[in-house]
Amino acid sequence: MKSLVSWVIRHIPRKYLQLFSHNLLKVASLFYKGKNVTCPVCGSRFRKFLPYGRAARENALCPNCLALERHRLMWLFLKRETTFFQDRLKVLHIAPELCFIKRFKNLSNIEYITGDLESPLAEIKMDVHDIPFEANSFDVVFCNHVLEHVDSDSKACKEINRILKPSGWGIIQSPVYDLPETLEDMAISSPKEREKVFGQSDHVRKYGRDYAKRLSKSGLRVAENQFVKSLSTEEIKKYALPPEETIYFCSKGERD
Repeated sequence: MKSLVSWVIRHIPRKYLQLFSHNLLKVASLFYKGKNVTCPVCGSRFRKFLPYGRAARENALCPNCLALERHRLMWLFLKRETTFFQDRLKVLHIAPELCFIKRFKNLSNIEYITGDLESPLAEIKMDVHDIPFEANSFDVVFCNHVLEHVDSDSKACKEINRILKPSGWGIIQSPVYDLPETLEDMAISSPKEREKVFGQSDHVRKYGRDYAKRLSKSGLRVAENQFVKSLSTEEIKKYALPPEETIYFCSKGERD
Protein backbone atom coordinates (compact mmCIF):
# COMPACT_ATOMS: atom_id res chain seq x y z
CA MET A 1 0.00 0.00 0.00
CA LYS A 2 2.80 2.45 0.87
CA SER A 3 4.49 1.87 -2.51
CA LEU A 4 1.19 2.35 -4.36
CA VAL A 5 0.44 5.60 -2.52
CA SER A 6 3.94 6.91 -3.23
CA TRP A 7 3.61 6.09 -6.94
CA VAL A 8 0.17 7.72 -7.24
CA ILE A 9 1.32 10.95 -5.57
CA ARG A 10 4.38 11.19 -7.79
CA HIS A 11 2.67 10.44 -11.09
CA ILE A 12 -0.98 11.57 -10.94
CA PRO A 13 -1.49 15.35 -11.31
CA ARG A 14 -2.62 16.95 -8.08
CA LYS A 15 -5.82 18.40 -9.55
CA TYR A 16 -7.06 14.92 -10.46
CA LEU A 17 -6.23 13.60 -7.01
CA GLN A 18 -8.22 16.47 -5.51
CA LEU A 19 -11.23 15.72 -7.69
CA PHE A 20 -11.43 11.93 -7.57
CA SER A 21 -9.31 10.40 -4.80
CA HIS A 22 -11.95 10.80 -2.07
CA ASN A 23 -14.35 8.55 -3.98
CA LEU A 24 -11.77 5.77 -4.27
CA LEU A 25 -10.77 6.11 -0.63
CA LYS A 26 -14.36 5.63 0.50
CA VAL A 27 -13.94 2.04 -0.66
CA ALA A 28 -10.60 1.69 1.10
CA SER A 29 -12.18 2.97 4.33
CA LEU A 30 -14.28 -0.20 4.54
CA PHE A 31 -11.12 -2.23 5.08
CA TYR A 32 -9.78 0.10 7.77
CA LYS A 33 -12.75 0.17 10.13
CA GLY A 34 -11.81 -0.09 13.78
CA LYS A 35 -11.46 1.90 16.99
CA ASN A 36 -7.75 2.58 17.38
CA VAL A 37 -7.67 6.09 15.86
CA THR A 38 -10.22 8.87 15.52
CA CYS A 39 -10.33 11.73 13.05
CA PRO A 40 -11.38 14.87 14.95
CA VAL A 41 -12.34 16.57 11.68
CA CYS A 42 -15.05 14.12 10.57
CA GLY A 43 -15.41 11.95 13.69
CA SER A 44 -14.69 8.68 11.84
CA ARG A 45 -12.87 5.86 13.62
CA PHE A 46 -10.46 3.33 12.11
CA ARG A 47 -8.01 0.66 13.14
CA LYS A 48 -5.43 2.96 11.55
CA PHE A 49 -5.26 5.72 8.96
CA LEU A 50 -3.97 5.20 5.43
CA PRO A 51 -0.30 5.75 4.53
CA TYR A 52 0.43 8.96 2.63
CA GLY A 53 3.32 10.91 1.13
CA ARG A 54 6.04 10.57 -1.47
CA ALA A 55 7.94 8.60 1.14
CA ALA A 56 4.68 7.24 2.49
CA ARG A 57 4.09 7.85 6.20
CA GLU A 58 2.15 5.24 8.14
CA ASN A 59 -1.13 6.20 9.84
CA ALA A 60 -1.44 9.54 8.03
CA LEU A 61 -4.57 9.99 5.87
CA CYS A 62 -8.17 9.73 7.03
CA PRO A 63 -9.90 7.69 4.30
CA ASN A 64 -13.24 9.35 5.03
CA CYS A 65 -12.46 13.08 4.83
CA LEU A 66 -8.79 13.04 3.65
CA ALA A 67 -7.49 14.89 6.70
CA LEU A 68 -3.76 14.45 7.21
CA GLU A 69 -1.86 14.77 10.48
CA ARG A 70 -1.45 18.53 10.10
CA HIS A 71 -5.14 19.01 9.28
CA ARG A 72 -6.23 17.11 12.39
CA LEU A 73 -3.88 19.22 14.49
CA MET A 74 -5.16 22.46 12.96
CA TRP A 75 -8.78 21.44 13.60
CA LEU A 76 -8.06 20.80 17.27
CA PHE A 77 -6.14 24.07 17.51
CA LEU A 78 -9.06 26.03 16.04
CA LYS A 79 -11.48 24.27 18.39
CA ARG A 80 -9.48 24.71 21.57
CA GLU A 81 -7.35 27.82 21.10
CA THR A 82 -9.47 30.18 18.99
CA THR A 83 -13.05 31.42 18.68
CA PHE A 84 -13.20 30.39 15.03
CA PHE A 85 -16.34 28.32 15.53
CA GLN A 86 -18.17 31.01 17.51
CA ASP A 87 -17.32 34.49 16.17
CA ARG A 88 -18.80 36.03 13.05
CA LEU A 89 -15.88 35.94 10.63
CA LYS A 90 -15.07 36.56 6.99
CA VAL A 91 -12.58 33.89 5.97
CA LEU A 92 -10.33 33.48 2.93
CA HIS A 93 -8.97 29.96 2.45
CA ILE A 94 -6.14 29.86 -0.10
CA ALA A 95 -5.61 26.45 -1.74
CA PRO A 96 -8.42 24.95 0.38
CA GLU A 97 -8.06 21.42 1.71
CA LEU A 98 -10.93 19.09 0.88
CA CYS A 99 -11.36 17.95 4.48
CA PHE A 100 -12.22 21.51 5.55
CA ILE A 101 -14.26 22.96 2.67
CA LYS A 102 -17.77 21.64 3.38
CA ARG A 103 -17.32 21.85 7.15
CA PHE A 104 -16.24 25.49 7.07
CA LYS A 105 -18.85 26.40 4.47
CA ASN A 106 -21.60 24.91 6.65
CA LEU A 107 -20.68 27.06 9.66
CA SER A 108 -23.44 29.63 10.14
CA ASN A 109 -21.03 32.15 11.70
CA ILE A 110 -18.60 32.11 8.76
CA GLU A 111 -18.57 33.92 5.42
CA TYR A 112 -16.25 31.48 3.70
CA ILE A 113 -14.39 32.19 0.44
CA THR A 114 -11.93 29.85 -1.26
CA GLY A 115 -9.34 30.89 -3.83
CA ASP A 116 -6.40 29.42 -5.72
CA LEU A 117 -4.66 29.70 -9.08
CA GLU A 118 -4.91 26.01 -10.01
CA SER A 119 -7.03 24.06 -7.52
CA PRO A 120 -10.34 22.79 -8.94
CA LEU A 121 -11.75 22.94 -5.42
CA ALA A 122 -11.48 26.73 -5.12
CA GLU A 123 -14.36 29.07 -5.98
CA ILE A 124 -12.21 31.97 -7.16
CA LYS A 125 -9.23 31.73 -9.47
CA MET A 126 -6.59 34.00 -7.99
CA ASP A 127 -2.86 34.50 -7.74
CA VAL A 128 -1.59 34.74 -4.17
CA HIS A 129 0.91 37.37 -5.37
CA ASP A 130 -2.01 39.63 -6.30
CA ILE A 131 -5.06 38.77 -4.20
CA PRO A 132 -8.18 40.38 -5.74
CA PHE A 133 -9.70 41.78 -2.55
CA GLU A 134 -9.54 45.18 -0.89
CA ALA A 135 -7.29 45.91 2.06
CA ASN A 136 -8.64 45.03 5.51
CA SER A 137 -11.24 42.63 4.08
CA PHE A 138 -10.82 39.42 6.07
CA ASP A 139 -10.89 38.37 9.70
CA VAL A 140 -9.07 35.11 9.00
CA VAL A 141 -6.80 33.79 6.22
CA PHE A 142 -5.63 30.19 5.86
CA CYS A 143 -2.75 29.50 3.49
CA ASN A 144 -1.22 26.06 4.05
CA HIS A 145 1.48 24.33 2.02
CA VAL A 146 1.44 27.05 -0.63
CA LEU A 147 4.49 29.26 -0.06
CA GLU A 148 6.99 26.55 -0.96
CA HIS A 149 5.46 26.59 -4.47
CA VAL A 150 5.26 30.31 -5.29
CA ASP A 151 7.77 32.62 -6.96
CA SER A 152 7.81 35.19 -4.15
CA ASP A 153 6.76 34.11 -0.67
CA SER A 154 7.48 37.64 0.54
CA LYS A 155 5.03 39.19 -1.91
CA ALA A 156 2.41 36.57 -1.07
CA CYS A 157 2.72 37.29 2.66
CA LYS A 158 2.52 41.04 2.04
CA GLU A 159 -0.76 40.42 0.22
CA ILE A 160 -2.09 38.35 3.11
CA ASN A 161 -1.08 41.08 5.54
CA ARG A 162 -2.78 43.68 3.34
CA ILE A 163 -6.15 41.94 3.18
CA LEU A 164 -6.31 41.08 6.89
CA LYS A 165 -8.40 43.37 9.05
CA PRO A 166 -6.52 45.16 11.87
CA SER A 167 -7.71 42.46 14.30
CA GLY A 168 -7.28 39.69 11.73
CA TRP A 169 -5.25 36.54 12.05
CA GLY A 170 -4.22 33.57 9.98
CA ILE A 171 -2.45 30.23 9.86
CA ILE A 172 0.32 29.81 7.28
CA GLN A 173 1.87 26.34 7.31
CA SER A 174 4.64 24.98 5.11
CA PRO A 175 7.05 22.05 5.36
CA VAL A 176 9.88 23.23 7.62
CA TYR A 177 13.13 21.31 7.84
CA ASP A 178 15.95 21.21 10.36
CA LEU A 179 18.08 23.67 8.40
CA PRO A 180 19.65 26.84 9.83
CA GLU A 181 18.04 28.89 7.05
CA THR A 182 15.82 28.48 4.03
CA LEU A 183 17.37 26.93 0.94
CA GLU A 184 16.34 28.81 -2.19
CA ASP A 185 17.79 29.02 -5.70
CA MET A 186 15.49 30.27 -8.44
CA ALA A 187 18.07 29.22 -11.04
CA ILE A 188 17.04 25.62 -10.34
CA SER A 189 14.17 25.18 -12.75
CA SER A 190 14.02 21.56 -13.87
CA PRO A 191 11.45 19.42 -12.00
CA LYS A 192 13.99 16.63 -11.51
CA GLU A 193 16.56 18.94 -9.96
CA ARG A 194 13.95 20.67 -7.80
CA GLU A 195 12.84 17.32 -6.42
CA LYS A 196 16.45 16.48 -5.62
CA VAL A 197 17.19 19.81 -3.90
CA PHE A 198 13.83 20.88 -2.44
CA GLY A 199 12.08 17.53 -1.96
CA GLN A 200 9.36 17.95 -4.61
CA SER A 201 9.40 18.77 -8.29
CA ASP A 202 6.97 21.67 -7.80
CA HIS A 203 8.77 23.21 -4.80
CA VAL A 204 11.00 26.24 -5.32
CA ARG A 205 12.45 26.46 -1.81
CA LYS A 206 13.06 24.34 1.27
CA TYR A 207 12.22 26.18 4.46
CA GLY A 208 14.52 26.10 7.46
CA ARG A 209 14.32 27.30 11.05
CA ASP A 210 14.13 30.90 9.82
CA TYR A 211 10.60 30.31 8.46
CA ALA A 212 8.79 32.54 10.97
CA LYS A 213 11.41 35.28 10.66
CA ARG A 214 11.20 35.09 6.88
CA LEU A 215 7.40 35.46 6.91
CA SER A 216 7.58 38.35 9.37
CA LYS A 217 9.63 40.43 6.90
CA SER A 218 6.35 40.96 5.03
CA GLY A 219 4.94 42.90 7.97
CA LEU A 220 3.01 39.96 9.42
CA ARG A 221 3.44 39.18 13.08
CA VAL A 222 4.27 35.48 13.31
CA ALA A 223 4.04 33.40 16.48
CA GLU A 224 5.47 29.89 16.62
CA ASN A 225 2.75 28.08 18.56
CA GLN A 226 3.64 24.70 20.08
CA PHE A 227 0.04 23.65 20.68
CA VAL A 228 0.79 19.98 20.06
CA LYS A 229 3.05 19.91 23.12
CA SER A 230 0.06 20.76 25.31
CA LEU A 231 -1.68 17.54 24.28
CA SER A 232 -1.37 14.26 26.09
CA THR A 233 0.43 11.25 24.68
CA GLU A 234 -2.94 9.51 24.53
CA GLU A 235 -4.46 12.28 22.40
CA ILE A 236 -1.49 12.37 20.03
CA LYS A 237 -1.86 8.62 19.54
CA LYS A 238 -5.67 8.69 19.31
CA TYR A 239 -5.71 11.39 16.61
CA ALA A 240 -2.40 10.33 14.99
CA LEU A 241 -0.93 13.83 15.26
CA PRO A 242 2.54 15.07 14.25
CA PRO A 243 4.43 15.33 17.58
CA GLU A 244 6.71 18.17 16.43
CA GLU A 245 4.47 20.30 14.19
CA THR A 246 4.64 24.03 14.91
CA ILE A 247 1.56 26.11 14.12
CA TYR A 248 2.56 29.42 12.53
CA PHE A 249 -0.11 31.76 13.82
CA CYS A 250 -0.02 35.12 12.11
CA SER A 251 -1.66 38.46 12.84
CA LYS A 252 -1.78 41.68 10.91
CA GLY A 253 1.25 43.86 11.36
CA GLU A 254 2.69 47.00 9.87
CA ARG A 255 3.27 47.20 6.16
CA ASP A 256 6.59 48.25 4.63
